[in-house]
Amino acid sequence: MAQPKNLGFDPAEIAQLKQECQEAGQKFVYFEDELNDEPDNVEEFVHVQFVGEYKGQEVIYDAVLYTLRLHYSSVVFEAAEKKAVKAFPKYVPMDQRSAKYKPNEALDEEVDIFIAEIIDEMEENEEIKLSEHIEIDEEFEYGIGIDVCLNVDEITEEVVTKFVDDFLTGSIRLDPTLYSFKTDHDE
Repeated sequence: MAQPKNLGFDPAEIAQLKQECQEAGQKFVYFEDELNDEPDNVEEFVHVQFVGEYKGQEVIYDAVLYTLRLHYSSVVFEAAEKKAVKAFPKYVPMDQRSAKYKPNEALDEEVDIFIAEIIDEMEENEEIKLSEHIEIDEEFEYGIGIDVCLNVDEITEEVVTKFVDDFLTGSIRLDPTLYSFKTDHDE
């Protein structure tokens, strides 16, 4: 079976993205998707595309940039949820529920409280510490995928511009310091 062609390497696709970038007046364009719609004004996650070189060949980079705090919250929640599944064998996590799932509100409420307590304990003990990182996915379905986790309060246009500039020039410097956060329950 033939491998489908990755259109992120196609010269016509690259030319189209370059045109879009030129029209936007920057080196990248925002890729609109459901994850980019934050209800408040703080952007902790953005999805962008830009053109660069990969192994001597022009390519479209498809990048998601997110804050270290958002990544930390996700990792801590996943760890707490795993503990909840062990403690409550009948609990089915939301992302694993099928259309046939019968809700059990009492169990869900008990598990939610358990997860919140585990998260508080993990944060208090700083059990999980994470640092800035970049993951490059060469097998991405469109161009080259990049996951970028940065220790910033929000992902602003300035943050994206600096990342793209530094990435394209090979001058990116990540902070190797390990961080943990505490949830602000007043939010």
